[in-house]
Amino acid sequence: MSLIVMNRFIVDVINFLLIVLPVLLSVAYLTLFERKVLAAAGRRLGPNVVGLFGLLQPLADGVKLLIKESIVPTSSDKGLYLLAPVVTFSLSLIGYGVIPFTDQISYVDINCGILFTFAVSSLSVYGVIFSGWASNSKYAFLGSLRSAAQMISYEVSIGITLLSLAVFARTLNLNEIVLWQQENIYFIIPLFPVFFLFFVSALAETNRPPFDLPEAEGELVAGYNVEYSAAGFALFFIGEYANIILMSSLTAVFFFGGFSPFKAVAFMFAFVWVRAAYPRFRYDQLMRLGWKVFLPLSLSIFFNAWLFQSLCSIL
Repeated sequence: MSLIVMNRFIVDVINFLLIVLPVLLSVAYLTLFERKVLAAAGRRLGPNVVGLFGLLQPLADGVKLLIKESIVPTSSDKGLYLLAPVVTFSLSLIGYGVIPFTDQISYVDINCGILFTFAVSSLSVYGVIFSGWASNSKYAFLGSLRSAAQMISYEVSIGITLLSLAVFARTLNLNEIVLWQQENIYFIIPLFPVFFLFFVSALAETNRPPFDLPEAEGELVAGYNVEYSAAGFALFFIGEYANIILMSSLTAVFFFGGFSPFKAVAFMFAFVWVRAAYPRFRYDQLMRLGWKVFLPLSLSIFFNAWLFQSLCSIL
């Protein structure tokens, strides 16, 4: 029995590494991809010194952050201060466990995959709140409060819009949602408004421009992670970009018939393009959009989807 348990443990560790290591490598080169796209948008060259075409720049940045000294503020709550980036980093990786990368490859296949994704996404707020509170800094605390309010506001819209997909597919299992689309029609065609709401809400959920109010450098210096440096800052940074890749992958799964690297990269480009093209919202505009526009729209779409499915079942 112990040998069987050990073998299962080894297999689980290998499967975990096969998902996590590509994600970490993708995060590193997503930063280079973003800097290149933003440079092209501004008619600049971008990173082009470290390695051929700047390909070693992410590795150089990572090494620089890891070898720097970590400075812990003397008046901070040191336990929560050190825990916050670990929580953010860990939760950003857990969400990949339910993504069906192919018909055969997925770390776990659970019947409530959508609910699991919601749960992990909701828990990520705690890392932000911990960092703002434990830093004992007004700038960090204001940034964490902004981020918590923003993430909660747009999680509601994301959740309700995805329930519309579950109503059509009649399942919460991500593998079955992909299978339904492959056998019938991609959800992007009949549910384009849902796709639009989901993508804009994903921008706000990941604190990306034009919804990057928690990190508004003109007002809050750098937001909730202003007191972090070296490895702590690197974990927050990796967590943010891992969430971008996660949201891009989920968009492909929910609306385009399943995950593929090309689809995921296309949505990552969309995240970067929005940053280059649109100015930052005011905070009151951000909250008004979430509660007075997206929430009523997502509720009406969900109700109409439920009504349509009910009528189809009766007829």
